Amino acid sequence: MNPAFQSAEQIQLPSDQNISGRTLGTEEIEMVTQALQSGTLTSTRGTFVKQFEQRFAEMMGVDHCWCASSGTAALHTAYAALDPEPGDEFVTTSITDMGALTPILYQTAVPVFADVDSDTCNVTAETIERVLSPRTKAIIVTHLFGNPCDMGPIMELARSREIPVIEDCAQAFLATQNGRLIGTFGDIGCFSLQQGKHITTGEGGMVVTNDADLSRRMFLFINKAWGYGDEKPDHYFIAPNYRMNDITGAVALAQLNKLETSVNHRVQMADLLTEKLQGIDGLKTPKISDGSVHTYWKYCLNVDGDKVPGGAVGLAKVLREDYGIFSAPRYIQKPAFQCQIFRDKVTFGKSQFPFTEARPEAVDYSPENFPGSFAGLEGILVMPWNEAYTEEHVNYIAHAIRNSLQQPGEYN
Repeated sequence: MNPAFQSAEQIQLPSDQNISGRTLGTEEIEMVTQALQSGTLTSTRGTFVKQFEQRFAEMMGVDHCWCASSGTAALHTAYAALDPEPGDEFVTTSITDMGALTPILYQTAVPVFADVDSDTCNVTAETIERVLSPRTKAIIVTHLFGNPCDMGPIMELARSREIPVIEDCAQAFLATQNGRLIGTFGDIGCFSLQQGKHITTGEGGMVVTNDADLSRRMFLFINKAWGYGDEKPDHYFIAPNYRMNDITGAVALAQLNKLETSVNHRVQMADLLTEKLQGIDGLKTPKISDGSVHTYWKYCLNVDGDKVPGGAVGLAKVLREDYGIFSAPRYIQKPAFQCQIFRDKVTFGKSQFPFTEARPEAVDYSPENFPGSFAGLEGILVMPWNEAYTEEHVNYIAHAIRNSLQQPGEYN
């Protein structure tokens, strides 16, 4: 074998699914201990969730932040704040987690899928505009993998049509565009504290806004629509209990102190990997729009199946078997609209509601309407990523990729 292609000794990469790739430590233990010793674990009377909400709002530069029990709950809270009528349409992305979609149905609205840019797997103003209608209640913009969507044209389009924008920032903590934090462009920003996010409490989420009316509605929705603090409180509308408990709030508060450092390190290591992968035929490193800072929930490659044997799936197989690197070709196996819930309209009993209220065009999932989605999923390879990566880990990943593709490169 050519010495340039000899394998280095395998290195076990840190994982965000356990302590090796997480920043959890003594700070979290101390704050959780304080919460437990207080004996007050509900956020309605405790202090840690309230402190976190205030601190996160300050970090984001917004007027209001409310915590929820999960990222899905945060998105549901944002959708409910708009109080849609049955059959109203929420334009969203074809490449997203189901937790961002089922709450639309719970609010009796219809998800309408926009296609994506095949390089970034993000929606664009052009793909959104194609599916707008007089029934569009909101536009949901998902900043996939921490890579900001091109928000200028999207916001110009939304404002011209007077359509609210909800930003799904679950994977995009502290990402920016033209110096402005992602999550502050739209009317509401939503975040997740799930196990693998930039900071974690296992499960948890937040909503942020500068709109006082939306803030009030979201606060109520998280709290069973009970008017805490009102002169004559009541349950004003249908709503769940989506509150975050104060133990989770204590972990969140400790994690927040580490967010900026963690994000900066993720970006630094990602930039290093991008540098080391330049010039490989058939491989594209992340495409980032001008003026944007990608904060790398994951690091994604685009693999040309015409030039790389087996495409993304083939490369992932070699990386796993020869180097112990577990990457994810395709990210999700199929666009969301091909899942059974949409394909067979499996909703409430056998009613198929709210799809029964939908325009035929709104639920037309013909593949020819989504060329970017299919092309994007075909080529994408999602590399594992977290804040515990060092230059040694990055060098090893770069070496493994180059060797797998028979592209010589120095291994340090």
